[in-house]
Amino acid sequence: MKIAAVQAAPVFLDPQASTDKLISLLRAAATQGAELVVFPEVFLSGYPVWLRAPEVAHNDELLRIGHLAYLKSAITTDGPEIAAICAEATALGVAVMTGIVERANSGGSVYATLVTILPDKGVVNAHRKLKPTFHERLLWADGDGHGLAVQEWKGVRIGGLNCYENWQPLARQALYQQGEQLHIATWPGDLDVTDHITQFIAMEGRVYVVSVSGLLRSADIPESFPLRKYVTEGRDLINDGGSMIAAPGGALLAGPAVGEEVTLFAEIDLDAVTSARLKLDPAGHYSRRDILSLSHNRQRLD
Repeated sequence: MKIAAVQAAPVFLDPQASTDKLISLLRAAATQGAELVVFPEVFLSGYPVWLRAPEVAHNDELLRIGHLAYLKSAITTDGPEIAAICAEATALGVAVMTGIVERANSGGSVYATLVTILPDKGVVNAHRKLKPTFHERLLWADGDGHGLAVQEWKGVRIGGLNCYENWQPLARQALYQQGEQLHIATWPGDLDVTDHITQFIAMEGRVYVVSVSGLLRSADIPESFPLRKYVTEGRDLINDGGSMIAAPGGALLAGPAVGEEVTLFAEIDLDAVTSARLKLDPAGHYSRRDILSLSHNRQRLD
């Protein structure tokens, strides 16, 4: 199976325009033979970069402004944006995984959600980030274990995690125990957070790992965004990317890509996964579930 990792900037806080861009990039990857195309964390429609600014994080009024803008740009898994992507995936015969800002049923909260779409089934999984990282907790709600699941496409068992939850050993083990062979790690961007963990997961899980990162430049933040000055002041590049693809065992097959919009490609060979588990199968012969066991609550909490 040929996979494509799309490192690109969203159309900031514009879900319709971001959907159009995703579909265009999806078509381009499909023309090069990709059977699975993956996009960054919250590609629809942007990472809340203003939360990193101390002037915003300690100002309730600025946080309210950002919160309102973000909720207005949030989508649902049964909304028109995902429906359009599902239709294109079906037309192309290509699977898609993309991060979205998902609006909660309450209307006042959002999740960082990784959606998996299969062309013959539509949305088959929506994994909400288990625990937002650091400043993200000012805006994103905690997810649940319902979407912590592996899906099969073209005979390959595929799982995925959002950003820093890739560093959580029990979250990774939950996917390994479901027979994961291809691990998708989505990020908002930056090589300094993707470089070590990508190869580590490939070494630990004996899986292929696709780290797909966002890219964000000051020019991508519209003048109309009320918190723009806190985000763009003094820099042109906000998130630099860092996408890469690693083989079981850790060897890099593509990337890392930094500072540009680019699509990385790689071929998946399941024999490479199986043979890499000769010495270490973390959910098989090298596990001791009689001594160490993992409890996984799969209840959807919203």
